[in-house]
This record gives sequence, C-alpha cells and structure tokens, in this order.
Amino acid sequence: MVISQKLLNPGEEILVSTRTHAKALLLPLLTLVVLLAVGVVAQVFIDLDDADTERILQLVIWAVIAVLVLWRVVWPFLDWLLASYTITNRRLITRHGILTRRGHDIPLGRISDVAYERDIIDRMLGCGTLVISDASTNGQVLIYDIPRVEETQRDLNDLLHRLHGGETRTAEGH
Repeated sequence: MVISQKLLNPGEEILVSTRTHAKALLLPLLTLVVLLAVGVVAQVFIDLDDADTERILQLVIWAVIAVLVLWRVVWPFLDWLLASYTITNRRLITRHGILTRRGHDIPLGRISDVAYERDIIDRMLGCGTLVISDASTNGQVLIYDIPRVEETQRDLNDLLHRLHGGETRTAEGH
C-alpha cells in the first residue's frame, strides 16, 4: 500500500492504491548505464604523463558523473517512489513531490466520467493514462502511466455506479 492509513477518514476504505508504472524508471536506468560507461571509459583511457593531474581529472569526471546520477537517476526514482494514486470508497487521492509534497483529493460524488488512453507502448507495458472528468473548473485530471488502467477504470466506474444508486456488476452482466 502506497498511502498511509493516517490520511484516511473514519470508515474510509482503500480500493485501489498504486503508483506510476515502472516504465517511468526506464530512462533513468538507461541514463545510469550510459553515465557509468562514460566514467569507466574516461578512467581507462585518460593517460597523462603527470599522475597527480590524471588523478585530479578522473576525480573531476567522477564528481560530474555523481552529480548527473543524483539529478537524472536518483531524483526521478524518488519522484516515482513518493508519488501515489489511491481510490477509496469516498475519494480519489493523489500525492506527489519530493521536497514539496502536493496532493489533490476529488470526492467521488464530483467525478462525472472516467476514461483511459493507451498508446502502443502503454499497451505493451500494461499501463495507460486515466482521464477523470469532475464537476469543477479544472475539467479533467490526467493520471499518467497507471498500471492495469483498464481494470482501474472499470473498478472506478463500478464504484461510481454504486455510489449513485445503481446495481453492482455481476459476472453475467459484464
């Protein structure tokens, strides 16, 4: 579960709790591999007559690589790790941010439509964008790269249907 129980109101139950699909980590992982390869190549091929200058140059290169790893690998990983999307029996809760935490709650009663979008990469990876229309001035909330987005959309639609007095889905009425 990616959201703390402390954030829930009495009687509120978590129905879906997820974070962005791990595909968000593919580019940072590729960046890490490239940066480490550059560091190793620099370590092997830097050959200066002065050993002290060579050592200083290698340390500078590794320091730059370390900063780039923090910026392009560690930061996106923390951003992915700390973002969460939760659907309870009362609201949709989004939380994200590393230094500044941001959150958005939408009561289920204000949600008017739930749709999803999946491009070809999303279909291959089993994720997609959840498009939630609410009765506010914001119009739509897009939640990108949700794992099993079709299932999440069906569950949320079923919950909204029950909330508005409809019957629940059955295996035969699918």
